[in-house]
Amino acid sequence: QVQLVESGGGLVQPGASLRLSCAVSPRTFGTINMAWYRQRPGKEREFVAARRWPSGSPAYADSVKGRFAISRDSAGSTAFLQMNTLKPEDTAVYYCAAKLGVGIIFSQLAEARHYDYWGQGTQVTVSS
Repeated sequence: QVQLVESGGGLVQPGASLRLSCAVSPRTFGTINMAWYRQRPGKEREFVAARRWPSGSPAYADSVKGRFAISRDSAGSTAFLQMNTLKPEDTAVYYCAAKLGVGIIFSQLAEARHYDYWGQGTQVTVSS
């Protein structure tokens, strides 16, 4: 059973940075697709970023492009979401998601239906 555990959320001021982590256990090998979603207060869950490893380009929502970056550690056990220049509208619960074994094509990386595993979420609050 694959488990995803997010961490790194918190309360920050506008313009600050945060890095979210998503620990994947047990450690996986081969193709893995990782994604970040968020759910803002009163809104539906929305796509933030995703990427397929070992080969693939990252995909980002327009609202975070140029500010957020998805990455993974060299061991392949943790995915990250680096969030820079945070805005109040980035306030949300952030979730990571994963699909193992089969690569998702780039144009479908944002589709939640492809992901089999989800974390419990971590709260990010951007406020002065």
